[in-house]
Amino acid sequence: MGEVYQINDWIKLNYKSSFAVEDLAVQANMSSSSLHRKFKAAIGMGPVQCQKQLRLVEARRQMLSLGATVIQAAIEVGYESVSQFSREYKSMFGVSPSQDVKSHKGSE
Repeated sequence: MGEVYQINDWIKLNYKSSFAVEDLAVQANMSSSSLHRKFKAAIGMGPVQCQKQLRLVEARRQMLSLGATVIQAAIEVGYESVSQFSREYKSMFGVSPSQDVKSHKGSE
């Protein structure tokens, strides 16, 4: 399991960058399917889902704490498509990024 935690640490440090699970598997010296299965067992989600969650949580922090715009936050955390960012954000947080920012500004 040590390899899985090393991969998780690598994802935490490199979440803004694109990566292929196959490359992570080579790094961990295992097959892609083994990495995915072991990663999910240890972390509770797959490597790509882990990256997505890290990106979205950081983007939310930037918008709510630092005043970043939706576009700035999306680009800063590694998204190439703002529409994809918005879809994934709404899926994770239940509201669009702009609605989230507005509701937090209104509660201050």
